[in-house]
Amino acid sequence: MTAPVVLITGALAGIGRATALAFARQGARLVVSGRRDDAGQALAGELRELGVEAEFIRADVRDEAEVEALVAGTLARFGWLDVAVNNAGTEGTLTPLTDLTTDSYAAVFDTNVLGTVLSLKHELRAMRGQGRGAIVNLSSTMGHRGAANAALYVASKHAVEGLTKTAALEGAPLGIRVNAVAPGPVETEMLARLTGGGERKAALVAGVPMKRAGTPAEISQAIVWLASDHATFLTGQVIDVNGGKTAF
Repeated sequence: MTAPVVLITGALAGIGRATALAFARQGARLVVSGRRDDAGQALAGELRELGVEAEFIRADVRDEAEVEALVAGTLARFGWLDVAVNNAGTEGTLTPLTDLTTDSYAAVFDTNVLGTVLSLKHELRAMRGQGRGAIVNLSSTMGHRGAANAALYVASKHAVEGLTKTAALEGAPLGIRVNAVAPGPVETEMLARLTGGGERKAALVAGVPMKRAGTPAEISQAIVWLASDHATFLTGQVIDVNGGKTAF
């Protein structure tokens, strides 16, 4: 069987990086993307050391021309696209609704929502010509709950889940599956920024029934499974991976 071609946005740290490593360990051919050239080239080199073909293509998901070039570059390098993981995202600045500005809105929605729209648009175009493909978007536990002082992040992840379901309905007749993974607290740089560490982080983790944060590797395994042939009749779903946080 030919090794699958996997494209990952926001691949240079945290869940995206762990996902790239997880796919590489299964022999996939990879295109990893992000905005930092040095980190991207270093990751591509690390993936090659695992014995797989890997390329870094710089792209800002807020820019349609760059997203289009990213997908085109993947097709030019490998000939097709089996799996896309739309991981690029930002938490923005946590603030009460009464203090939000149009600039803070754009800072979050341009990456989390517009970036997902543009990625889906060009990934679906590439995959429909193949008659197959799997796309996994990154949501959050807060994509179907609320959180004080995090309105923009919460709303953006609700939007990602709506986009996932819509894209799944459009992709299903074409043989394309679209799902999302919704992590709870995960040990990443984003969690550190969100909580500032210390007592705030401890309080957040205390609300997880398993009494710990997840790891990027744990989230990556859910992503790899969703994209695999073990989930071929599953589309339009949001899979919570959060230590039981939404079991209440």
